Amino acid sequence: MRDAHTAGSAPAQDGALEQRWWIYRGTGQPLYDTSLGALLPPPPPWRRFTGGPVVAPPPADDEEIERRLGQASASSTGSDQLRREADMVNAALLLRRPLLVTGRPGTGKSSLAYRISRELKLGRVLRWHITSRTTLRSGLYDYDAIGRVQDAAALRTLRDAGGGADRATDGRTPSEEELPGIGDYVQLGPLGTALLPHEVPRVLLVDELDKCDQDLANDLLSVFEEGQFPIPELLRAQRQHPRVTVMTDDPRRDAEIVGGTVTCRAFPVVVITSNGEREFPPAFLRRCLRLRMPDPDRPQLVDMVLAHLRDAVDGPPDSARADGLVDRFLRNSRERGGLAVDQLLNAVFLATSGRFQGDNEEALEDLVDALWHRLDGAGAESRAG
Repeated sequence: MRDAHTAGSAPAQDGALEQRWWIYRGTGQPLYDTSLGALLPPPPPWRRFTGGPVVAPPPADDEEIERRLGQASASSTGSDQLRREADMVNAALLLRRPLLVTGRPGTGKSSLAYRISRELKLGRVLRWHITSRTTLRSGLYDYDAIGRVQDAAALRTLRDAGGGADRATDGRTPSEEELPGIGDYVQLGPLGTALLPHEVPRVLLVDELDKCDQDLANDLLSVFEEGQFPIPELLRAQRQHPRVTVMTDDPRRDAEIVGGTVTCRAFPVVVITSNGEREFPPAFLRRCLRLRMPDPDRPQLVDMVLAHLRDAVDGPPDSARADGLVDRFLRNSRERGGLAVDQLLNAVFLATSGRFQGDNEEALEDLVDALWHRLDGAGAESRAG
């Protein structure tokens, strides 16, 4: 199995305008000897935000990105659909607008967020998985009021259990100064963390928004437009605590909130995925850039297999077997209404594992048929019956 194209097939850099436009190139290779902060021009005046104080750069998460995308390698960048994808990503970067990515399940919508993060070196992707019970607040922050009440009760019990002068305080609620700081009970969610005043944008993946309650898309409008949100619990305490350190969605990372309000500085790269199971309000669609993710073509599938399983398919006979599976996958995907890329990766992994030789070839054929079941609920199809 060979690489289908080289990274050199991206649009030629024959002018300063095109060089500025193609910040994200979709090559699969991280920026070299530069950064997004150095390349990204100022935002439109109506998308300029001035939050502060600036928080520390996000942590790297190379292990998770490699798990999602495979090893970093040059991707096929010559096709029209990949150029359109890069165009829409760059438009979202320059306009500071969310990118709504639609398409069938398994076409790589979520992977786009990780490709952007890897290529532009933006660190850990913040992932907000949407369900029918998801609310806007769950993405912004959580306040553990019960935990704070319990800690106050425990502190009062310990104080009342003391002796002497402490007996005189029996039954009183501990003062604000005696309790742990209110920031110990506030944790920002993925959306709230993305809106912190970072110097360069964070990548936020809002996954499967079409699973949400009908009000969530409308609730997101003001947050995306204003680039900020209040935390009422901190607003009420701001006289005593004008600056509060809270936990974030990043592991072991804190951030300082001033005046009870989170205001972004660099609007995040927001990738919103949808399987097309519902329509969104016109006002929401008007504020998003839209990208439809088509089914991957053969060169893209080859790139994906090589990225994840390059060592397994380096030479014959496994290389020929993997090539055959890619062609067979494309035929089956057309016949079965579309298959997911991970179904192909599972089949190639099994086929190149060395466990199916000679008499086991027929067993592999049956297993591949079972793996490539329809995604519309029709069930697995197997020659074994």
